[in-house]
Amino acid sequence: MVDFLADNNLCGQAILRIVSRGNAIIAELLRLSDFIPAVFRLKDKSDQQKYGDIICDFSYFKGPEYYEGKLEAKPELQDLDEEFRENNIEILSRFYLAFESVHKYIVDLNRYLDDLHEGVYIQQTLETVLLNEDGKQLLCEALYLYGVMLLVIDQKIEGEVRERMLVSYYRYSAARSSGDSNLDDICKLLRSTGYSSQPGAKRPANYPESYFQRVPISATFTSMVIGRLRSDDIYNQVISIYMGITVNLVEAWEPYKAAKTALNYTLDSANIKEQATRYAASMESLRPQVQQLLKEGFLREEIILDNIPKLLNCLRDCNVAIRWLMLHSAESAYDLNNKRLRQIKDQVLNDSKYKPKILFQLLLDTAQFEFTLKEMFKQMLSEKQIKWESYKKEGSERMTELAEVFSGVKPLTRVEKNENLQAWFREISKQIESLNYEDSTAAGRKTVQLIQALVEVQEFHQLESNLQVCQFLADTRKFLHQMIRTINIKEEVLITMQIVGDLSYAWQIIDSFTSIMQESIRVNPSMVTKLRATFLKLASALDLPLLRINQANSADLLSVSQFYSGELVSYVRKVLQIIPESMFTSLAKIIKLQIHDIMEVPTRLDKDKLKDYAQLTARYEVAKLTHDISIFTEGILMMKTTLVGIIKVDPKQLLEDGIRKELVKRVAYALHRGLIFNPKLKFVIYILELMPKLKEMGATMDGFYRSFEYIQDYVSIYGLKIWQEEVSRIVNYNVEQECNSFLRTKIQDWQSVHQSTHIPIPKFPSVDESATFIGRLCREILRITDPKLTCYIDQMNTWYDLKSHQEVTNNRLFSEIQNTLGTFGLNGLDRLLCFMIVKELQNFLTILQKTILKDKAVVEVFRTLQGAVSPVQGIVANASKVYSSAVAKSQKIWGTYQEAIMKVGQMQILRQQIANELNYSCKFDSKHLAAALENLNKSLLADIEAHYQDPSLPYPKEDNTLLYDITAYLEAAGIHNPLNKIYITTKRLPYFPIINFLFIIAQLPKLQYNKNQGMTCRKATDPVDWPPLVLGLLTLLKQFHSRYTQQFLALIGQFIRSIMEQCTSQKIPDMPSDVVGALMFLEDYVKYTKLSRKVGATFPILFVLVFENILSGCK
Repeated sequence: MVDFLADNNLCGQAILRIVSRGNAIIAELLRLSDFIPAVFRLKDKSDQQKYGDIICDFSYFKGPEYYEGKLEAKPELQDLDEEFRENNIEILSRFYLAFESVHKYIVDLNRYLDDLHEGVYIQQTLETVLLNEDGKQLLCEALYLYGVMLLVIDQKIEGEVRERMLVSYYRYSAARSSGDSNLDDICKLLRSTGYSSQPGAKRPANYPESYFQRVPISATFTSMVIGRLRSDDIYNQVISIYMGITVNLVEAWEPYKAAKTALNYTLDSANIKEQATRYAASMESLRPQVQQLLKEGFLREEIILDNIPKLLNCLRDCNVAIRWLMLHSAESAYDLNNKRLRQIKDQVLNDSKYKPKILFQLLLDTAQFEFTLKEMFKQMLSEKQIKWESYKKEGSERMTELAEVFSGVKPLTRVEKNENLQAWFREISKQIESLNYEDSTAAGRKTVQLIQALVEVQEFHQLESNLQVCQFLADTRKFLHQMIRTINIKEEVLITMQIVGDLSYAWQIIDSFTSIMQESIRVNPSMVTKLRATFLKLASALDLPLLRINQANSADLLSVSQFYSGELVSYVRKVLQIIPESMFTSLAKIIKLQIHDIMEVPTRLDKDKLKDYAQLTARYEVAKLTHDISIFTEGILMMKTTLVGIIKVDPKQLLEDGIRKELVKRVAYALHRGLIFNPKLKFVIYILELMPKLKEMGATMDGFYRSFEYIQDYVSIYGLKIWQEEVSRIVNYNVEQECNSFLRTKIQDWQSVHQSTHIPIPKFPSVDESATFIGRLCREILRITDPKLTCYIDQMNTWYDLKSHQEVTNNRLFSEIQNTLGTFGLNGLDRLLCFMIVKELQNFLTILQKTILKDKAVVEVFRTLQGAVSPVQGIVANASKVYSSAVAKSQKIWGTYQEAIMKVGQMQILRQQIANELNYSCKFDSKHLAAALENLNKSLLADIEAHYQDPSLPYPKEDNTLLYDITAYLEAAGIHNPLNKIYITTKRLPYFPIINFLFIIAQLPKLQYNKNQGMTCRKATDPVDWPPLVLGLLTLLKQFHSRYTQQFLALIGQFIRSIMEQCTSQKIPDMPSDVVGALMFLEDYVKYTKLSRKVGATFPILFVLVFENILSGCK
């Protein structure tokens, strides 16, 4: 009969593929359970208020028109809904495919059963498949895996969350329009059961059988597999159903009377005591046995070969005791709100005298024993044939030599010639030589007979008197005995060890021993070598889900292997993280000593002061702490490179990753705690808060840096490289998260290039409107440089308080940020300001289009003014009246307009200051890099300009990222001008030059010219800061076509000419202040844009000369 699992057995291969897919589906469900978007839980009030109308459960299907109508009635809800779709459709699709695969699994299983019933598989029925050992096992597994899938879904993905995700997928995906019939069936299968995994939650009625019945399964099939258990044994009332998912049968069987009654006999108090006492006694007796076996040199090859059954029994007893005690003492197995369960748990713990440290020690020793035994047995198995042949050769040669002795040719003391013995020994030699390794059974029987014959010949021929002959016979018997031992080295022993040593039940429970493991490592770092065996024992759990996938040659093998291996490696990292944590605890003490206690030795030192600088006690303490750190390092490096599942774990890499993780955790926390500001303080107080906090933060970062630099050689790592990489990652990640608030499509953690699974950057709850420390810092700087409260003097790069005229801050602020956060911090701040400018400009344009240009009265003012000033080359008649009238009629719109322009201008000033600081530090710290970037930039611009002059010359192609890449370098080095940047794309707007012209002349009366300070605010109660005003307007104009700028400048020129013409005709000797202001605007515009100072028809030379006299203070 064909093997059921043979490739040509279609019936066996079909069910094997189904079971293989079942294991892969469970792995995918477990993997996805860690990526459920928190928003679908709707736990926070903010989420409920924001997303409550767009996230619905299955009540949506009762009236979809009602829900969609609510959305369509509010444009802002529609916009939020679209944004939500863009951010979540990818993960929703992944979850839907997983849910769909569960439904497809049970449909395929039912189809397979139907095919068996209808005779599709020749000579195969349900009965014949169940008679086959493999067939019976696979059918049981198929049903069992379906149950596991449903339970995993209910435990890991709450019912309400499932419903919300399925509804969202239905609304956002093509399934809605394509009429996907599967979606209805999936929703019916996975609708909420009412089950909750929270402690104390009440179990729903008829759960889980009603859940399992949602897709009907053949009753005949179910009844035939009932009672046929999988390969696992059941140990009392707590069992593991799949990869560490434990179930307490006391609770699970509560609704079922017959099962409950049967279980009650087991749960009798006396029986529990008997079981607990037995396993406690086992543990007491097994510990010294295993420790004896683990003594150096005890487990030798001959010991193992002579005691295989005893060693396997010891191994089995250890694993059985560990399993029973771990399962029955696990916190997850008992609901402490259930009085009976609580009583059972207390009795188990008391009667077994449960001590987690002792159990952990037994696990550790058992794992080490198991690992040593396996490795030695594998070695013996690999050398089995070579050794057997070697022993055979030695035995045969000994017999040939004895034959020669009795021939009388070879002289041997007191041995007479004996032709019979000579012939007999030659025959024995041939018999030994004829033994066949391939036929191990026959060879074993024959070897036993040969040993017996050699014993008999010694007695029969009275050969005992000759010691040398006796020695030859003894050696030959010894070699024959070794051949028997060696031939009995079988792979079945390794398989038995694998089954006996299964630790899959502890896949989740093992986490409860993490603290014990970590404490053991902290006390004795060399403990890591013993833990290696425990981790490898835990890795054997991977065989459970991978067996069928491997047998089916499924493409899912790699994905599932990676998932479980990754989970285990993450656990290994978690346990060993105690080493970097302990190192950093010592490092913190070193930091404190270096910063506060130990004085830096000067280059020149008077000998009488040498004792003062010696500080022997403090330096001894530093040396002792450094030694502790090196001991911890040595501990982890003692662990050999290990293959955990399919992932290779290198101890050196583990150490480096652990150090990076701890560094990231501590630096991120320091930045989070150190950069929290209080916006409720009065302006005069909180302007004094920023610099001290930056200095304090700078000292903290410098302490981290110096200590890391100090310790790098003792732990054999590249300290500076790690420092720069991780600090840049922290800053860039926080900038990315802060910028998410400005993005429609958010960058999730699992999409971020800066976030890492092994070295995660921690997220902290928001303390204000900002998401991260970089946002708080940026908003604090914006707060203390607010144009409404401060005045910026460009020549001095300084902000002054409008009321008190005291200095608020200056460009040293950016040097301090550079010292604290480095180039990454300044660059990140610059990027965040870019996003803020974009947002401000977008809001501004929305106001302009939806408010200002929709106001008919205001638009009429613009239209009238445009008619009055046309053509712009001419002079406006009665200019003062025309302009003042237009300003007065449009006065109501300028408040919002001014605020937006000033905000943009303020941020542009900050960006300029950041660019200056970056450029300065780049030239100072990396002059070659700065020079190379500047030259490359000039060369590229020259080539691009040449291309536009002559298109035949080369130009970077569309797929060439050179320009994009060089921009990132230039911005990081401060070699760019923020004022030349295009932040947003724009469309043509009516009256745009007129609006901006009217805005600027509306602001001029609020300003006055000061010889020393330039344009300043007239009244502190009506603040207008000149530099932000000019730069904001300049930035706004830059976003539009250059013709708007030309028209705007022409209007200002016309304004100057018209007002001056009117002054001349009225014989007013002084130049009006508004004209001075307009000319100052043009002066600053030319300065900031670096345009050439051409004097043409727009600005008569006389006006310019008079203006220059005013600037120089002359009449």
